[in-house]
Amino acid sequence: MGTGTERRLVYGDALVAILLAGLLAAAWAFRDWHQLSALRLPDTDDVMRLQQIRDWLGGQAFNDLSQHRIGEAPGLAMHWSRLPDLVPAAMIALMTPSLGAHLAEIVAVIAWPTMLFAAALFLIARIARSIGGSSVARTAAVVAAIAFPATTIFLPGRIDHHGLQIVLLLLVTRTLTSPPTLGHGLTAGMAAAASLVIGMETAPLLAAAGLAMAGEWLFARHAADDRMMGFGIALGAGLLGASILFKTQQWGYPACDGFTAIAWRGAVIAAFAPMLLALAARDFTRPAMRAMLAVLVAGVIGAGVVAVAPQCLNPYGMVDPMLARLWLGKVGEAQPLFAAAPGVAIGYAGVMVAGIAATIWRFHVTRDFRWIALLTLQVAALALTCIQLRGAYAGAILAAPALAAVIAAARQRGTAWMAGAWLVSAGMLYPLAADALTARQPVRAANPAPGSCTSPEALAVLARVPPGRLLAPLDLGAFAVGTTRLNVVGAPYHRNNAGNAAVYRFFLGKPDEAATIARHWNVTYVALCTDSFAELGSAATEPGQMATQVRAAHAPAWLRPVPGTPRGLALFRVEPALLPPAAPR
Repeated sequence: MGTGTERRLVYGDALVAILLAGLLAAAWAFRDWHQLSALRLPDTDDVMRLQQIRDWLGGQAFNDLSQHRIGEAPGLAMHWSRLPDLVPAAMIALMTPSLGAHLAEIVAVIAWPTMLFAAALFLIARIARSIGGSSVARTAAVVAAIAFPATTIFLPGRIDHHGLQIVLLLLVTRTLTSPPTLGHGLTAGMAAAASLVIGMETAPLLAAAGLAMAGEWLFARHAADDRMMGFGIALGAGLLGASILFKTQQWGYPACDGFTAIAWRGAVIAAFAPMLLALAARDFTRPAMRAMLAVLVAGVIGAGVVAVAPQCLNPYGMVDPMLARLWLGKVGEAQPLFAAAPGVAIGYAGVMVAGIAATIWRFHVTRDFRWIALLTLQVAALALTCIQLRGAYAGAILAAPALAAVIAAARQRGTAWMAGAWLVSAGMLYPLAADALTARQPVRAANPAPGSCTSPEALAVLARVPPGRLLAPLDLGAFAVGTTRLNVVGAPYHRNNAGNAAVYRFFLGKPDEAATIARHWNVTYVALCTDSFAELGSAATEPGQMATQVRAAHAPAWLRPVPGTPRGLALFRVEPALLPPAAPR
């Protein structure tokens, strides 16, 4: 194929991706404008990301990722990275002089996820064109554009890091479906390093990508050694550079829950595995010998990773056991697949399972081992989803190339077959079908229901009260940081053990215990949502509990209602003089 023709195909794929992303983003932004215009973003992590960017642009040090308005002084050491802040922060900084800060932020929180969505659709089209041909490339982009739940991380306002990590994973996948070269290995290694700097969620999928590379290396495919070497070199060099550029003040935190010194050490040692395989295998061409060598290297490197970073075996091991039981285990996207409600499980895993079946079929038909590389990532995503539902984001979008091939094949057999293929491939239909078949319990609504305590109206009330410290359910705490001047005791971040535990003990304990907590934390305001702690069932409705009394309009005298609060939000001001005397020690 001529260079000019290839260039036109690339431009065409890019145009399709931009149009699809732009049209869907416009529709979603129109639907959600009431929330977006008030910067009430879809998820707590999005609003916290925006606040982190504001703090940085407002003068907080580049390497200081503490959120100084959460928890105990001097604030919460966040487990995040500055890397995902760079583009939206640049947008806001550039547009603020002409548009004003508020409008600049609105434009940035809509434009950034739309750009990532377009990039993801473009990469899917290129992957599909590479292994499926021209007949499936742009169909795959359409399938990916409606691949629930992957689409939810590209909604306007979704400026958290998941969308960027998916794009980086697709960049790695693109190199797996291209001829092995040193350059493709370098590209994959740099993308993998960037993803690890952002967060550890995709580490299992990156390991699966390395396994897929090792499959071609095992059979001594031409230049497979070069790609392995490039991957290892770029991964190690990228991590080394990131330890200089993105090393934070929280670098020494003793956990493997983000880009910490512990996680960095483990990842750097892991980067030696592909380099060692590439070097040592140049004298070995037989698959059996290479397999023995791979087992040896994997064992040595694996032992090294565990030796220097044992915390990576349990990244959330430092979470208070009470919080792990009452909160972390109830977070929607952190739930195991089989612990979720049937409707949620079907909605999240449906298109991913269909994609795995389609990929197996494509390999059976074509015997093209690039489908095996894609299948390796899909199976890893399914395994990750069985542990945490968030694995379905990658699994859903990776299903698109094979499902597009199914549609292309069905097109040859008639309209009925094609309609059936589209039904199986339309990820957005799986949650709708689950709704019809089960009494679905949503993981998390993108927009607050009328009367929600995180609606723009409720948050506006919180924004009007004088500064102070708010004790509220964790999700409301996050939104309060991003939309008000208040400090908060708790927010949905696992390092905030003391503050989050105080929130649960306050609302689930007796009024006397709540008064002690309010005094200890110097609480100014207390807020409770209508549906707070509903996930705990009867454990949150026991008589005598603080939350139960507040809902029954029997709040203690030391809590004075704040007038003018909207439906769904109960807001009180603490009257220190009316607090019961502290118990003698």
